Amino acid sequence: MSAPPQQQQQQPQPVKLSLPLVYQQKLFEELRQEDELVILARGLGLIRLVTNLLHSYDAAGNNLIVIVNAEDRENAWIGEALAEHAAISMSPKARGLTVVNTDFTSVGAREKMYTHGGIFSITSRILVVDLLTSLINPETITGIILLHADRVVATSLEAFILRIYRQKNKAGFLKAFSDNPDPFTVGFSPLATMMRNLFLRKASLWPRFHMHVAQSLEGKKKAEVIELEVPMTDAMKEIQTAIMECVEVSIHELKKGNSGLEMDNWNLDSALLKNFDVMVRRQLEPNWHRVSWKTKQIVNDLTVLRGMLQSVVALDAVSFLQQLDTIHAAHSPQPGSTRQTQSPWLFLDAAQTIFDTAKRRVYTGKQKAGPDTHIDSLRPVLEEQPKWAILAEVLEEIDRDLFFEPATRDDSNGTILIMCSDTNTCRQLRDYLQTMHVRPRTEKKVEEIHDPEQDRPSAAFMMRRKLRNYLKWKREFAQVSATLFSENQKALNGAVDPRLGQSKSRASANKRRRVRGGGSGMGAGYGRLENGSIGQYFEKPGEMSDLMAEIQITEEEAKQKDDVVADPLENMDDYYQMYEMQDLVVIHSYEGDQDEHVLEEVKPKYIIMYEPDASFIRRVEVYRSSHNDRNVRVYFLYYGGSVEEQRYLSMVRREKDAFTRLIKERASMSVVMTTDAHGIEDPQEAFLRTVNTRIAGGGRLAATAQPPRVVVDVREFRSSLPSLLHGRSMVIVPCMLTVGDYILSPNICVERKSVSDLISSFKDGRLYAQAETMFQHYKSPMLLIEFDQNKSFTLEPFADFSGSLASVSTANAGANDLQSKIVLLTLAFPKLRIIWSSSPYETAEIFERLKTQEDEPDPIAAVQAGLDKDMVAEEQTFHTEPQEMLAAVPGVTMKNIKNLTLETENIKEVANMEVAELDKFVGKEAARQIHGFFNKDLIEDS
Repeated sequence: MSAPPQQQQQQPQPVKLSLPLVYQQKLFEELRQEDELVILARGLGLIRLVTNLLHSYDAAGNNLIVIVNAEDRENAWIGEALAEHAAISMSPKARGLTVVNTDFTSVGAREKMYTHGGIFSITSRILVVDLLTSLINPETITGIILLHADRVVATSLEAFILRIYRQKNKAGFLKAFSDNPDPFTVGFSPLATMMRNLFLRKASLWPRFHMHVAQSLEGKKKAEVIELEVPMTDAMKEIQTAIMECVEVSIHELKKGNSGLEMDNWNLDSALLKNFDVMVRRQLEPNWHRVSWKTKQIVNDLTVLRGMLQSVVALDAVSFLQQLDTIHAAHSPQPGSTRQTQSPWLFLDAAQTIFDTAKRRVYTGKQKAGPDTHIDSLRPVLEEQPKWAILAEVLEEIDRDLFFEPATRDDSNGTILIMCSDTNTCRQLRDYLQTMHVRPRTEKKVEEIHDPEQDRPSAAFMMRRKLRNYLKWKREFAQVSATLFSENQKALNGAVDPRLGQSKSRASANKRRRVRGGGSGMGAGYGRLENGSIGQYFEKPGEMSDLMAEIQITEEEAKQKDDVVADPLENMDDYYQMYEMQDLVVIHSYEGDQDEHVLEEVKPKYIIMYEPDASFIRRVEVYRSSHNDRNVRVYFLYYGGSVEEQRYLSMVRREKDAFTRLIKERASMSVVMTTDAHGIEDPQEAFLRTVNTRIAGGGRLAATAQPPRVVVDVREFRSSLPSLLHGRSMVIVPCMLTVGDYILSPNICVERKSVSDLISSFKDGRLYAQAETMFQHYKSPMLLIEFDQNKSFTLEPFADFSGSLASVSTANAGANDLQSKIVLLTLAFPKLRIIWSSSPYETAEIFERLKTQEDEPDPIAAVQAGLDKDMVAEEQTFHTEPQEMLAAVPGVTMKNIKNLTLETENIKEVANMEVAELDKFVGKEAARQIHGFFNKDLIEDS
């Protein structure tokens, strides 16, 4: 189980590690010796490696190690693993993991924790503030472990943290980890760029085809894998082909309408990848406001269509039909709209195939012969997913093996582990396995003849229950549609266009609506509207009654338990008990590194992979190779010729290609550092800063070693601007500011707004209050409007050019237009200066120029501004979200919010207060407004 003790550099006592495989030991030795970026293929045990490395430092007991960029669930795994290691190694000095991610940890408590040392996982926002305020001294840090290195970019908080660390600490170690090679292959020399961001010189690559990995996993202890290619039904193939056709046409339309973009990867093969729609959006984003409505619609449609491709193989026939109904309703015009807003793919013949075939899988109609053919009755079809029968066969085979074969002596349990892609599939399989032997007897036979078919597993019970629920949902859905239809009629009949000054007849639109809503004349399926798109189809009550009668709850079905949607867990002691692991069938969804823990704890003898997942296959390989005494048999199920198979194969191929490109780039890579790798400042930069530019021309030069200083509000560390200012050799002083976001000098106060934040500030009136308080305390208040560097530097995307009734009516003129609101703001505050910045990079340059002839700001004065004179600035925690929520409530102002936050526990307490109670803290008028807001009746006032 445990590897031989590794030779430690700073470790006098042996430490027991759980790294049984050769590649794990080699990688561990490498990491102990030098700083590097480790890129490991998914599924090869990254978290195990990190926890063993941390334990080797933790056992020494005199280290301060910081983990950066860890997710909550990773913190839980690392903490648990470190506790286990400490117990096994019997290390008296080991302290385990301390997580600093709650905003309730006070400044004093954190300072005390840091001085005692240990291993800390700290969120980036808290860590960067603690480093800048010297709450944690960078020189005392033994080292930093950075997870998810692929997410670090030049402007991220993580890169900012590493820069501060390397400027003040040259000796501490720095090790970065990633199990996603794709981001390291995008752009020009991406690996070298990433290495510069991480202040590292060496990259260590460990793909699945690495020599040591292959030797470790392909030895004698290989897991037995049985591949089962499951054929899809004809209906599933038809639907998949039709969806693929819709995707192909949509991509073709995108290419045609946006010819100036790089579109080499815009093809059907790439469309199967998870991030395809993200990639398309990223390319269109800079000109999103100039993109046609049709292009925007197609981009949204691609996300929907790709989801449908997954749903065909994952969902049962009834759930898929219900999803289609929902998608169709969402893509139909809104009530009151006269526009033709259907998605382009709904006009294709392939779309007709999708809807008709999906309905045919659930139920079908019989027609009477006659002049006016109409549906006589509907009969349930309820097509089952092919994988269900195969799953039942596999479980039967496992039962036979367990019964006939003598039990082998090994450490595995007899547990069967079934792995799926998500919790919905888990629930579906649970229902199927529980009810596959229940027979809903719809008719009584005169003679009871044993039919072998009756013993075969079937999903009839589950599918009948799903169909009953679907029909009930459809009936309610039809009622809602009818209500919307009548509302729509009223809106259209009374519509007046102010641009023409007269009423317009909307007869054609009404007619179109009637055809869609009624379904008469549409025959037995989805018909076409006048504009050519597919109309919603609602069955007639007569047809539905026959179908409902067909699937009435039978005597057998009534005996079964209801489907458990939410269990209140009452009387737990009566129903819950410990099960023997030998008898269990565990159904679990893929959850990344969590799957390693599932394998270790369940110790399954049989694993059924209901859906393919490359990383889980590797986890099984690692698990089997790590344990001599655990035999594992894996059943690998996939639909032959399906998108599921294609996606799996393309993912494996992409990862292999990514590692191949990384290996080539590393071979020819030259990491160029403009300054020292550990962040020593350029001497020329230091000299230029000593020249005091405030002395007039002709005066002597005065030397000042004091670097420029900027006081920054702690809430601003969500943006990249503080990092860029620090990169321009400015000292960043984080404080809890009441007035402004950036204080550049005793006179200059800047309130920074992104465009989205600016819009919300105008809506709730917050910006006027902020401008007012800035003028009370500073001579030169400024409003900085900062745009995203990847988007266009214009307000055009936020202007209302829609031509809708609201935008052209004289009553609402300018009410929704951002430019007119900015004009009103300047009229209200004529001395307010507005800075327009195209990106955070330009903002940093503007701030530098603004500071050249100004004195340095005083942080204490900046914090005191806006507070009452007799009020001491409280020891501030960083839990700002409730304060921001409270500030948006009518009646709450910058002056009275402090009383509320000091005197009450939480927002719930404020919401439940009466007017008299609130009066003590905020005054009568404000109390009335706050109480009115929280006690407003939404139904009556809507």
